Amino acid sequence: MNKRLIFHIDVNSAYLSWTAAYLLDKGYQVDIRNIPSVIGGNEEARHGIVLAKSDPAKNYKIQTGETLFSARIKCKNLVIVPPHYDLFKRCSDFMVELLNEYTPNIQRFSCDECFLDFTSMENLYKNPLDLAYEIKDRIEKELGFTVNIGISSNKLLAKIASDFNKPNKVHTLFPEEIELKMWPLDVGELFGVGKKTLKKLNTYGIKTIGDLANFDVDILKYKLNSYGEQIWKYANGIENSQVRKSNYIGIKSMGNSTTTNFDITTKREASMVISSLCETIGMRLRKNKSCFNVISIHYKTDSFFSRRKQKKLSYFTDSTQDIKKEAIKLFGELWEEEPIRQIGVHVTGLFNNNEVQLSLLEEGNTEKKKNLDKTIDNIRNKYGKYSISTAQFIDTPMPPLCGGINEDDYPMMSSLI
Repeated sequence: MNKRLIFHIDVNSAYLSWTAAYLLDKGYQVDIRNIPSVIGGNEEARHGIVLAKSDPAKNYKIQTGETLFSARIKCKNLVIVPPHYDLFKRCSDFMVELLNEYTPNIQRFSCDECFLDFTSMENLYKNPLDLAYEIKDRIEKELGFTVNIGISSNKLLAKIASDFNKPNKVHTLFPEEIELKMWPLDVGELFGVGKKTLKKLNTYGIKTIGDLANFDVDILKYKLNSYGEQIWKYANGIENSQVRKSNYIGIKSMGNSTTTNFDITTKREASMVISSLCETIGMRLRKNKSCFNVISIHYKTDSFFSRRKQKKLSYFTDSTQDIKKEAIKLFGELWEEEPIRQIGVHVTGLFNNNEVQLSLLEEGNTEKKKNLDKTIDNIRNKYGKYSISTAQFIDTPMPPLCGGINEDDYPMMSSLI
């Protein structure tokens, strides 16, 4: 069996770099990368959140995911540029088109990240480092922006490697390099270790990734269940997921999942995305004349670490309001406060509405909720899915259905059923 060879391509400050290059090309006199600036929201309305920030903006402690209102308080002269999603998509597509010249085995992890699989292609590419530098330099010369490239034998280590030192760098992190390059890092930098888990690990005397890698795995399993074994494997560089040519994953349950165009870092942002997903699920359930009594939520961090939690309800429902309430509650119980790139909500235990006894439906306001859902469904079916929405989506970059950005615009977004 051939040794796997995986590249992780990560655009440096993607949204800011792409926007800056576009503005300069259009005659803008200042490079927004060199002044306190952010990408996000609506500058005139002063609503929305920070999607990306310049290095000078970091000096004001402006954080990705915080509100523009808060960012302006920190820096009164902050330049705010609204996101141009069509531009981001074009830049992402141009990069993937270039990468396709080297291998068809590409997984778009997000619009600014890709995994490439070069396994069994050693006859074409003799030296992985030479290949990585060629790709990096071509992207900079032909597309006008820089990337970091991480090289390893699996996706986890390749992604860690790409984050070592930025910008415009190539790094390797093969299994034999883990002890030197990865183990000295703080354990909080390991993918999958959130703030809550970090506190627990610290109480066990685990401070570095090396400490975790050499800790008794049976004790970790006892204290943290299967999750303890998972992060122990990650600390030892063990990860075997495949590079998928598509991020669409077929499942049997009805649900919806999206990869956002920014890292989700607050519960408010997560609640908005979850609400957006639940709107779609509710419409599908009612169109299918189905209700459910099992709901699950899962999310994937920016390091592709996944978490999932499921709950069986004491009642059946097809109410969008119920789906939102249960999903957001589950998320609050599950989230480790780490940055999130993908969120999904799924429902199972499906029954035909006509076959479920009234006593098994949720008590209270059932008829009122059904009438409200029916009215909203009728409006959307007649005037379009974005014709009506809840107030939380006003003046934000998120549409009221599906979450993130328009699913027709980004092929890395998944809508599952």
